[in-house]
Amino acid sequence: MAGIPIQRELQVRRSLRAWFDPRGRGVGLVGFAFNRISGLALLLYLLLHLMVLSSLTMGVGAWETFLQVARSPFFLGLDAALMAAVLYHGLNGVRATLVGLGILTGTHKTMFWIVIVASALLWVGAVYLMLFVF
Repeated sequence: MAGIPIQRELQVRRSLRAWFDPRGRGVGLVGFAFNRISGLALLLYLLLHLMVLSSLTMGVGAWETFLQVARSPFFLGLDAALMAAVLYHGLNGVRATLVGLGILTGTHKTMFWIVIVASALLWVGAVYLMLFVF
């Protein structure tokens, strides 16, 4: 009977490892984990977004209060983080699809770094637009 808790613990460890690293690869692990984390961040944002939209039912005063908070540097930083998550999640999803379809065979590590650089460059442009244009 003492072996059952140990076996369950090993199963939990394996499942957690599989969640982050389904294939046991280095760069693939990082890409996969970042994709999961960014996906969870986007889900959290969606839930918060729906909560904010519900404040429209509370009248103009509640909406104006929200707009004041949303224009604070803290929330602008959260918007920049959201943009980074959207860009990375989208571009890495395309990379993962191409690897999964066998279109990118043997170059998926290079493509991962291309996704990182492209996400960073697009993010810098997006943050510039958010801060100085809009």
